[in-house]
Amino acid sequence: MVGEIIGKLLGTDRAVTRIVDNASSAIDKLVYTDEEQADDRRQAVSEARRMVISWMNATQGQNLARRLIALVVTGVWVAQYLSMMALSVTAVWVGNPEPLESSAKVIGGYAESMNGAMMLILGFYFSAPYMGDLAKGALEKMSITHHKG
Repeated sequence: MVGEIIGKLLGTDRAVTRIVDNASSAIDKLVYTDEEQADDRRQAVSEARRMVISWMNATQGQNLARRLIALVVTGVWVAQYLSMMALSVTAVWVGNPEPLESSAKVIGGYAESMNGAMMLILGFYFSAPYMGDLAKGALEKMSITHHKG
C-alpha cells in the first residue's frame, strides 16, 4: 500500500523498488560483520604475501648485496656482544676493573641498540617463507582477542 502510494508519487513502482534497494544496500554497508572483517584480513594477508614475493622476484639481482650487508651487520653485532662478554669476564681478574666494566657497558649498549635490526635480518632470512602464516596467525589471534574483549 505504502509502496503503491510512493510509486504513484514518483511515477512508477520500479522507482520505488530502486529506492528501497538503494536504502537497504546503504544500511547493509553500515554494518561491518565479523565475517566481512575476517575476509578483509585474509585478503590483506594474501595481498601482502603477493607483494613480498613480487618484490623478492623483482630484486633477485640484489640478493648478493643483501647477504653481504646482513653478514656485515651480524658480524658487528656478534663482535660487540663477544667483546662485552670478554671485557666483563676479564674485569673480574684484574686489579682495577672499572675501566673494563665501563667499556663493556658502552659496547653492550651499542650492541643492544642493534637488536631491532638483527631481528629484522634474522626474520627476513630465516622466516620469510613463513611470514604470511605468522601474520595470518597474529591477525586471527588479534581478532579472537578483540572479539572476546
